[in-house]
Amino acid sequence: MASAVEELQKDLDEVKALLEKTTRKRVRDALTAEKSKIETEIKNKMQQKSQKKAELLDNEKPAAVVAPITTGYTVKISNYGWDQSDKFVKIYITLMGVHQVPTENVQVQFTERSFDLLVKNLNGKSYSMIVNNLLKPISVEGSSKKVKTDKVIILCRKKAENTRWDYLTQVEKECKEKESLPMTLKQILVRD
Repeated sequence: MASAVEELQKDLDEVKALLEKTTRKRVRDALTAEKSKIETEIKNKMQQKSQKKAELLDNEKPAAVVAPITTGYTVKISNYGWDQSDKFVKIYITLMGVHQVPTENVQVQFTERSFDLLVKNLNGKSYSMIVNNLLKPISVEGSSKKVKTDKVIILCRKKAENTRWDYLTQVEKECKEKESLPMTLKQILVRD
């Protein structure tokens, strides 16, 4: 017994054959409309078939293989605080509910002069904070993160212990130094 799609394909072939033979405009228009209708029906049947196959495949997969929920968009983190000890520069980021996401969803990449925090799938969004040009070099191996209630703490291990950081980044230092220049020197710099 032929499938519904095969039957529709035979109808379509016959309508096409009739279209080639017809000379009357009214008959041609009717056959063209019927051809479009059959093509749409075939397309819909094919989509239904592929959806059923996909559903069958999904039902066969074990629960552990289900794809993770993708997040809608990434929010750039710009609000944070920082502090330091003799060995570490600590960056504090408040994110409500961060302690409830799986630990693998909180990732930090360190380089000698930067870090990149990514929190995936927190309340349907991802959160990102990239800090480049740290004021001084840090130890990549000695740096880490801690996740506390509603907070992520980035621990950047100072390469040179017992040194004081007046700023977190080189850019921040340069901006503050420009602000503290005497007014006359500022005017000279602007004029040149």
